[in-house]
Amino acid sequence: MNGANLGTLLRTCDAVGACLAVPRLPWVPDALARGNTLRQHACVHWTGRDVTSWLAAQRSAGSWVVGVELADEAVRLADLPAARRRTVAVLGHEQSGIPPEAIELLDVAVEIPMIGIGASLNVAVAGSLVLYRPAGFL
Repeated sequence: MNGANLGTLLRTCDAVGACLAVPRLPWVPDALARGNTLRQHACVHWTGRDVTSWLAAQRSAGSWVVGVELADEAVRLADLPAARRRTVAVLGHEQSGIPPEAIELLDVAVEIPMIGIGASLNVAVAGSLVLYRPAGFL
């Protein structure tokens, strides 16, 4: 994910009252700094390098875990209900998706129906759409 994608997700998180959680990989702090166009400090949580353990801890603490993933049991974005508790939206790699060990931690997989010839949306666009739905704005 590049700085522009992180910047887009930061702005969307700000718009819906959410925080962005990212792993503390060597390139991420610089990408965040380049991509952040908010005039105030952005809400960012650092997951550490082991994102799966962080995700498991969030789920154990009662968070609803929603993954954006093409899966047989995925629900359409339009059918995703508004969140009734703290929600974590999981975005995978644009090419390889969410890792299998993280998929096991999802409460629900959501897909974004597409008519065009592309197989998927840009991660920032997909993440933005999915963040708006549980927030109750769509």
